[in-house]
Parts: sequence; C-alpha cells; structure tokens
Amino acid sequence: MSSLLVTGSIGIDTVRTPFGVSEECIGGSAVYFSMSASYFNAVRFLGVVGDDCPFDLTETFQGKDVDFEGLEVRAGSKTFRWQGSYEGAMNEAKTEGVDLNVLAEDPPIVPDSYKDSEYVFLANTAPALQMHILKQIDSPTLVAADTMNLWIDTAKDDLLQLLERIDMLVLNDGEAQLLTGQRNIILAAKDILALGPRIVVIKRGEFGSMMYDANGDCFILPAFPTDKVIDPTGAGDSFAGAMMGSLAKAGRVDFVTLREAIVYGTVAASYTIGDFSIHGINSTKLEAIDDRRETLKKVTQF
Repeated sequence: MSSLLVTGSIGIDTVRTPFGVSEECIGGSAVYFSMSASYFNAVRFLGVVGDDCPFDLTETFQGKDVDFEGLEVRAGSKTFRWQGSYEGAMNEAKTEGVDLNVLAEDPPIVPDSYKDSEYVFLANTAPALQMHILKQIDSPTLVAADTMNLWIDTAKDDLLQLLERIDMLVLNDGEAQLLTGQRNIILAAKDILALGPRIVVIKRGEFGSMMYDANGDCFILPAFPTDKVIDPTGAGDSFAGAMMGSLAKAGRVDFVTLREAIVYGTVAASYTIGDFSIHGINSTKLEAIDDRRETLKKVTQF
C-alpha cells in the first residue's frame, strides 16, 4: 500500500429525490471519497468543519482505515451546507441552496505527517485552495484533482495554473465541454491533456466513464447495470475514491492498473446511488464490491 491523501469538503446536506428527502445528512466530497477509498487503502483525511458540525467523523468511519489528524474543527465557524434535488432520470442535481461557510475561509493546515503523501486527490474546491494544499506536499507520485463548472466560469486562470501541476483531472462530460469548447469527448480529452495533465477521466453519469492518457490510450466503460438509483449525490466522489484507493494499493499508475481502478470506481459509485447519503457505500463490503466487479467484467466482454 501507498500513502493516500484527500482534501475536500465535509458537508451538511439536504437532498430531495423522487424516493424521499434526506435532511441534514452527512455529505461532502472528502467524506464520500474516503468512505470509498478505505475499502482499498488507508486514507489521510484533510478537511475543516465549523464547531456547529453535528457529525462525529471518527464515529462515522469506525472500522475504516481513515486517519483524521488533518481534520480541523474551527471555533466560531459554520460547516459547509448544500441543498439540492433530483427529478426524472436524476442525471443532474438542481442546487437549491449553498452556504460555503468554512469553505470560504482559509484551508486546513497540512500536518507534517501528511507531507510525504504519495497519492494525492484534490477533491472539488476552489483551484487556488487546491494549489495551496498541493504546495505543502513534498514529492507526490500521483496528483489528481476534481473540478466543476463554477470554477471553470469564475476561476479559470487559477484552474489552468492547477492543470499544469497535476497528473490527472477528473470531471464530468458537461464540465469537459465547458472547459474546452469541444462537444466530442475525445477531442475534449485531448485538449485537456494539452493543458498539462497526462491522464483525464471524464465521468458520464448513467453512460459510464472514459479515460484517455498522453500516450493516446483510451478506455471506455459503461456504468454498472443497476435498477436501484435512490440518490446520486456523491457518486462521482465515490468513483474517485475507489479509483485512487485502488491505484494507491497497487502502487503503480500504468494503463492496465488505471483500467482496473476505473472498474472499481464504477462499482463503488453503483453502491453510493443505491441509498441516501453515505449509507449505500458504507454498508457494503469488499467482497460485494469484488462480486460486482466480476459482473461488470462479464457484461462488458464480447
């Protein structure tokens, strides 16, 4: 195993889907990522909440190999909150309310024990904050980052600087189109690689994902065939968590290993969407994840 660090949000979410409402549940990119990644590798958790946070993360992650030395509970600050809803095919969330709160303040301090992290995932937050964190890591083997249309629209210069410093960008197809102006995802992937990363992973929701690298190698995988979609929130972060956890466990980043990691990411996402909040990904086991991996392998062979 290799050391794996994630930094991102911890949130108080309220989510409405055709299957019900989950009020003030635990959420956030770092939470979903860590829950998923911990099935494969130990995780170093870097994040900040306000002193109003109702969740005890050490209790939430009991039994998981997640280190919380990097969790800061900031006195006088309020925890990030998000309200959203899904309708119809639930392909995209409608954001109904966002309170950045502590996420609009200074980022957490990287503990000395985290600075030698080999695999680093900069989950979705402002690119300037992602760069601030990255500068504190000594010599990582692989740095991956997530982004979103908000930063493409409002902080593109910072994002372009970040892309020069990372190895992998993870984003969805709409964000790839917005960033590059390309409607074709292959052309979008090539344009993103020209900006700095050597690997790009484009998430396509119910249509799966695509990975493209600087060698011209391409891997396209459909989503896991499931008829249980309760709440898509956090699916992309769970995907990234299992992918990065698998890579850190393998200790290498070649094309074959990347393909396997994306398979595990796809399976992890299929568990997350099966229940509200983290309940779907938290309640499974590695054996069940491996079973779905075998099923996905069978249905994609020809």
